[in-house]
Amino acid sequence: MSYSFDIIGIAPMLQFFNHQQRVETHPNRSQAYLGSRCCTLDAFIRATEAVYRRPDWDWDAIASKIVEFWLHQEEDVRHWKQQFDLASGDDNLIVARVVNYNRLRHEFEGLFDS
Repeated sequence: MSYSFDIIGIAPMLQFFNHQQRVETHPNRSQAYLGSRCCTLDAFIRATEAVYRRPDWDWDAIASKIVEFWLHQEEDVRHWKQQFDLASGDDNLIVARVVNYNRLRHEFEGLFDS
């Protein structure tokens, strides 16, 4: 399977968890969102264990994608660390998205089969 990882923003903790419960209930979905209270490699790898209704994906490959992102996207990581540090309050999370390209392709193909 093919995966991607990207940091996408900062969200209030309550909003993030409401989204998790409302949207991420389908185990065959193409995306999962990770929320962390700190912008570190270890924190995002740990966050994979807390994915709501965790899909049956290769989570070791996803951890490798997170490490790869951290090594090759240093400017993006630095940007998001700075933005997160500037965000006021302890109730914010830094949010990342993991995409399963095989599932995403099936979702798109399903749109055309209807």
